[in-house]
Amino acid sequence: MGDGEPRVPTAIAVTSADMALPPQDERTLPAAVLPDVDRRPLEQVLAELQTLVDQHGHVIVVCSQAVPASVERRLHTVRALLETDRIALFRPSLPPLGIAVLARQLRQLASCDLGPGVLASAGRLLTHYIHAGALLGSVARLDRVPVDLKAHARSWVPGSQFGVVAHPVPQLVKVGPEAALAGPEFGTSLLVAKGQLAPDWVTGTLAPSWRVQGLREAALPAESPHWWGTARLTEFCAYLPDLSVLYQLVTSVRRSACHWCGIDVIGDRCVFCSATPPNYDGSGGDGSGGTGTGSARDRALGHRRDPALGRRRERRALTG
Repeated sequence: MGDGEPRVPTAIAVTSADMALPPQDERTLPAAVLPDVDRRPLEQVLAELQTLVDQHGHVIVVCSQAVPASVERRLHTVRALLETDRIALFRPSLPPLGIAVLARQLRQLASCDLGPGVLASAGRLLTHYIHAGALLGSVARLDRVPVDLKAHARSWVPGSQFGVVAHPVPQLVKVGPEAALAGPEFGTSLLVAKGQLAPDWVTGTLAPSWRVQGLREAALPAESPHWWGTARLTEFCAYLPDLSVLYQLVTSVRRSACHWCGIDVIGDRCVFCSATPPNYDGSGGDGSGGTGTGSARDRALGHRRDPALGRRRERRALTG
C-alpha cells in the first residue's frame, strides 16, 4: 500500500454507536457517529455534517435499511441544504450486523491511499464477500428472506430454531442434526452478536462447518430485532478481516473517472453523485454515430469538461 501524499482520510459515518464496531487492527480509523439525526434539531445535524466535510473532504454514511424512513429523509435534506456532492449515503441490503462489519472494513481501507470515490465504490464490491445471517426462534414475521408455509407452521412449535442466511444468497433451514447452511468458499472470520437466543448452534455447529479462522463477539445492533422480525435471535456475519486482502481486492478493479463530478470510481456508478456512464450514440460522444478511436474513459473525461457533449443522466440527491 503506497503512502502517497499526506491527506486527510475520508470520514466513514454510521447512524448509531452500536454500528461502530471496535477496531479490527491498528489502522482501523474511528467511525463518525451520527445519532438520532431525525430527532435532533436540523441546525445541529447540518453543523455536524458540515464540520465532517470541512475536516475530511468527503463523508460516506453507511446506513441500514432497517432505520426509520425519517432518518433517510433527514440525511437527504441535510445534503440538499449543504448543496454538496461530498456526502454519500450507502444503504446496502445487508442485515444490521453486516452493515456494521462493512462500515468497519471501509474504516480499515480509509487509512490507505484510496480516493473517496474509490473507497465509496468499494462498499458495493465488498458486500459480495460478506455472508450475513441469524439464528432465529421464529420466522413468522421474517420478510427479508423467502419463508415457505411449512417453515411458518414450524415457527409455532415451541423450541423451534431456524438458521437463516440473508446475504449473499437467501437460505433457511430448521435447526437439527442434519441442518447446514452453505458458507463462504474462502477464509473468513465470524462475528457473533447474541440476542435473546443462545448462540450455541452458531458457535458450535455453523462456525466449524464454515471453517472460520477466527470468532469474535459483538453487541447486537438495536436495529436487528426489527430487521429479522424477532428479538429471539443471535446474529452472525462472516467477513474478510485482513486489510491487505481488502486492499488487494479493491485495487485490482479498474478505475475510471465519473463523467459528472470527475472523481475516480470503480464500478459503473458514482456513489457520491449517483451518475452512471452516459449513453453515447457513437464513440465521438456527440450523438452523430461517429467512429472515433478515443477510449471510453477519454470520452467520459471529455463529457465532464464540456457538459454539452453526450447525454447526461438525471442525478439523485443521494445514492441508495
